[in-house]
Amino acid sequence: MEIERQKEFVNQYHYDARNMEWEKENGTPETDVEVTFQLVEKNEELKETRVVAVLQFMIVREEFVLSGVLSQMVKIKNRIVNQPSEFSAEEVSTLAAPLLDILKRMTYEVTEIALDAEGISLEF
Repeated sequence: MEIERQKEFVNQYHYDARNMEWEKENGTPETDVEVTFQLVEKNEELKETRVVAVLQFMIVREEFVLSGVLSQMVKIKNRIVNQPSEFSAEEVSTLAAPLLDILKRMTYEVTEIALDAEGISLEF
């Protein structure tokens, strides 16, 4: 798959300290990381498709909760994609990799500062 990427975009990134009293009344959040794709344009003449890869996440740790949305516009050359479900698991991983890298980098830096300790390294 030949792809051309635009710069990653941080739509939202939140670090919140855990509030156990609030969680007793409202429920404990659960970790969830999801990648979705929004079709933007199919160009039959140029045989290319533009999609936006979107990473939505909530990561629950003992001390904090991270949540947010990251995205990236991607042009897929020499292929028309009609539905995001056409992507193989390997293609999804390839398309999502830069967004996961940004999430890992931001999390390490933010937790290093917030916790005044070595940053937390996420593994996917």
